[in-house]
Amino acid sequence: MFRFESLDIWKIAIEYGNKLYDIADSLPKKEMYGLSSQLKKAAVSISNNIAEGSGANTIKDFSCFLDVSIKSALETVNILYFAKLRNYITETNREELYKESEVLIKKIRAFKNSLK
Repeated sequence: MFRFESLDIWKIAIEYGNKLYDIADSLPKKEMYGLSSQLKKAAVSISNNIAEGSGANTIKDFSCFLDVSIKSALETVNILYFAKLRNYITETNREELYKESEVLIKKIRAFKNSLK
């Protein structure tokens, strides 16, 4: 088992990313190379950076990967706002995912602080 597989933040990030992938797949075909692609990349980046960072040689390096993970989560929040403005998703969907991202970001920050 790799270190990241035992991390709760990685498990939560995988679940959150899976939900975002479903949203991205439900967007109009005209957004395949726009919002859909961007949302998928940002969604995968959250858990990817947790996994990649877990293999870092120093706490400082791991912290940098966690920062990127947080930034990717924030990017998904922004994309979801835009998708709502375009009426691609409901406000209920956006709010639900917003709350999940908020919890995830708080947990990543708390984990990062525990590394120090």
